[in-house]
Amino acid sequence: QVQLVESGGGLVQAGGSLKLSCAASGRTFSSYVAGWFRQAPGKEREFVARIDWDTEITYYADSAKGRFTVSTDNVQNTVYLRMNNLKPEDTAVYYCAAKPSSLGGTYDYWGQGTQVTVSS
Repeated sequence: QVQLVESGGGLVQAGGSLKLSCAASGRTFSSYVAGWFRQAPGKEREFVARIDWDTEITYYADSAKGRFTVSTDNVQNTVYLRMNNLKPEDTAVYYCAAKPSSLGGTYDYWGQGTQVTVSS
């Protein structure tokens, strides 16, 4: 069974930074894509960033480009989301997820979410 556990959320002031972590158990991220999503109150869940574990190819939503960085740690089997210059509109529950890197793969594994609140 694959389990994902997020950590690192919290309350920060606008302009501050947070680094979220997503640790995997049950298997490594190898041959998987790790993604970050967020959902704000009253809004649909939206994609933030993803990284292919094996190729390290990354992709970012327009809202994240230039501010957020997704990275991996092979030793810790963990994917990170570094968030800089946070804005109040970044306030949301952030989720990590994983899907097979093969064509047609879907995000079948999800973490419990971690709250990020950015105050003005």
